[in-house]
Amino acid sequence: MEILSQSVNQTIKIGRIIARNLKSGDIICLFGELGSGKTVLVKGIAQGLGIKRDEVISPSFVLIRQHHQGKLPLYHFDLYRLKTASAILGLGYEEYFYDQGASVIEWADRLKYLLPQNFLKIELSYKSDTQRLLNFTAIGNHYKGLLQNIYKEVYIERRFSQI
Repeated sequence: MEILSQSVNQTIKIGRIIARNLKSGDIICLFGELGSGKTVLVKGIAQGLGIKRDEVISPSFVLIRQHHQGKLPLYHFDLYRLKTASAILGLGYEEYFYDQGASVIEWADRLKYLLPQNFLKIELSYKSDTQRLLNFTAIGNHYKGLLQNIYKEVYIERRFSQI
């Protein structure tokens, strides 16, 4: 599934739609170059979970930020500064992946061989100063259902409120 976001606000709305469909243990892996909108999408996911989006910042020097004030915990990983995939092993990252919250991983490509077997993959790409292309892929059966639900909600939003 591909979605062309025309603005920051649309990317945040897409994030809120994703959040409405998340369950404990869900993992979202974000791929894309610097400036492609990954953190903006995480802000929308956070807001959709009931977390103030201003609290979501790109962790950069902190690999994991935990947000517990929403309907379920959000574990926000930013692996931009990760030098090797093995450097994350000492963090106990798998405890977050399969805990009671949802994990969103920016720069998931840095995980390499440590990528989970099942996750929702979102590739973001820069199209213009305001436009971002979001390409969704479900890795695993659970995520196929999640993606179908997200697709339905995006379709309804676009049809009735011009997301």
